[in-house]
Amino acid sequence: MKAIYTNRFLLGWLIVLLSGSCSDFLGLIPDNVTTLSHAFAMRNEAERYLFTCYSYLPRHGNPGQDPAMEGGDEIWRLNNQGSAYFSLARGYQSKTSPYGDNYWVNLYRGLRDCNIFLENIDNVPDIYETERYQWIAEVKVLKAYYHFYLVQMYGPVPLIKENMPVDASIDEVKTVRDPVDSCFAYIVNLIDEAVEFLEPSVYTLNRQQEAGRITQPVALALKAKILVTAASDLYNGNTDQATLKYPGGQPLFNQEYDAEKWRLAMDACRKAIEVCDYDAMKLYVYPEIYQQFRLTDTIRHQLSIRNSVCERWNSEVIWANTQSYCAIQGSAIPPLNPLYLSNTTPRGDYSPTLKIVEQFYTRHGVPISEDKTWDYNNRYTLRESTAAEGLYIREGYTTVYMHFDREPRFYASLGFDGGIWYGQGIYDNAKPSDLFYVQTKKGQRHAAGSDRSTVTGYYIKKLIHFENVIGSGTYSVSGYPWPVIRLADLYLLYAEALNEAEGPGEDVYQYLNRVRERAGLPTVEDAWDNYSITPDKYRSQSGLREIIRSERLNELAFEGQRFWDLRRWKTAAGILNNPVQGWDRQQESAEAYYRKATLFDQTFGSKDYFWPINDNQISVNPNLIQNLGW
Repeated sequence: MKAIYTNRFLLGWLIVLLSGSCSDFLGLIPDNVTTLSHAFAMRNEAERYLFTCYSYLPRHGNPGQDPAMEGGDEIWRLNNQGSAYFSLARGYQSKTSPYGDNYWVNLYRGLRDCNIFLENIDNVPDIYETERYQWIAEVKVLKAYYHFYLVQMYGPVPLIKENMPVDASIDEVKTVRDPVDSCFAYIVNLIDEAVEFLEPSVYTLNRQQEAGRITQPVALALKAKILVTAASDLYNGNTDQATLKYPGGQPLFNQEYDAEKWRLAMDACRKAIEVCDYDAMKLYVYPEIYQQFRLTDTIRHQLSIRNSVCERWNSEVIWANTQSYCAIQGSAIPPLNPLYLSNTTPRGDYSPTLKIVEQFYTRHGVPISEDKTWDYNNRYTLRESTAAEGLYIREGYTTVYMHFDREPRFYASLGFDGGIWYGQGIYDNAKPSDLFYVQTKKGQRHAAGSDRSTVTGYYIKKLIHFENVIGSGTYSVSGYPWPVIRLADLYLLYAEALNEAEGPGEDVYQYLNRVRERAGLPTVEDAWDNYSITPDKYRSQSGLREIIRSERLNELAFEGQRFWDLRRWKTAAGILNNPVQGWDRQQESAEAYYRKATLFDQTFGSKDYFWPINDNQISVNPNLIQNLGW
């Protein structure tokens, strides 16, 4: 470890250049600590610096701070609403004041503080060696994750392996972007160095004081996700990036597809699953012991799906971000009043788009366009719900055919006109007519009466804890830390890597079917053999690839995964160049309401796969090289 420098802990001129100012950095030393010698003089102060390293974690799931929530095509709002990332979704990115620039600055600050910690932790006298090694390991994984997040946003980035002294030369601090393969190699190496020193189990943590800390399952699941990303089309032989080069002319993206990357990803996923299995982690199923009333399978499947996200520290959560409690709950649930009132907390202005509604499977577990028993061509016609459908749709309610005979994840994820919303203080499902349901046509209680309600006709149910209750001017919320990685995500990553490395087979089907079983669906084999118009689809690598990708989009809907998945698969340009649509929300009759309305014509070009680096930073350090198209 390096000796302590009281004022030589900056990233040198690099960080000054990246931020435009050095005045903010000195304030990032923990409260009441004026020098690094004090920061690492005793264990308690050093622990506070450890928590400072954690403080730079992205605010996952927060629509105003997580680009994956409002920046894609899953969620839409009125055009005069939303965060900067909603502007990103509408194609308003620029290189002079780019959206996401705060991540470039903050994550490099975080890397600076991580390096300070690693340089000085050996000087703490009153700490057990095992704890010292554990803290070092945690910070190494944080360094890995911060670099990875930057790579997802910008592609090749400068690697900050250690901090520069302030007397570094101008040439030294005018750093260059490292090749994308070097970035991934360094990120994975950091995790490999850390794993053996981490807590072996999430259950060994004191959940009141240490929840969200990095453990072996967390580190290995992160490694698996990172290697799957590195093997994906955006980073593996991406010839579209051939002209992005060092100042000397060498390409920053590899130009040859490397199948071995999928094998490395497959092995990493298998190891992560083995550790999670050893830790007794399992896909969450709503336990009967908690039931106040006897639940039907219909409701139990929905609660299993919703609570896999909303039930804090459940058996499926590998890593949850305790600095990011689900901030969307008040803005995604339908308000009880047709007009937004100043004394009502629920707003309901985060609206799922029609393309996401159509994406979910039928009840047979295949896409609606493939199910030979489902009337795809008449999906926009009207139908009245019967008593047999009363736990899905209000009996006697007229709604669109597309809301009928869909998979449990459809009903667990979406609030829609006529749809049952289990909860709202009513838990006895023996009498479906007593259950809360949604009404979204003009003049109804959840309709668009202002800028504080759905713009598409849909609400996000999945992210709302079923025990939340809206009262008159009140809203009780069961909060939960945002699940960054859960076991279903890992299983689907493994299925993807297996298929890419070895092709279709029983192992791939096994992990797909684990997720599908919890969702109340038949196996892939049964579903396609018996209900699909393309029954052999799952038997080919390309067909199974499409199935796995659909499974991820459905299982992880509204969790901030689609945004990154479409990019790493290089399918965003095809999918995001389609109109964003909903229903005609200003209409009172079902016949008029259920007409598709275009809210926005999205465009996505090849340059949009990566963020632009702020032009000011390019001007100060031309070695950084601007991303293509910007």
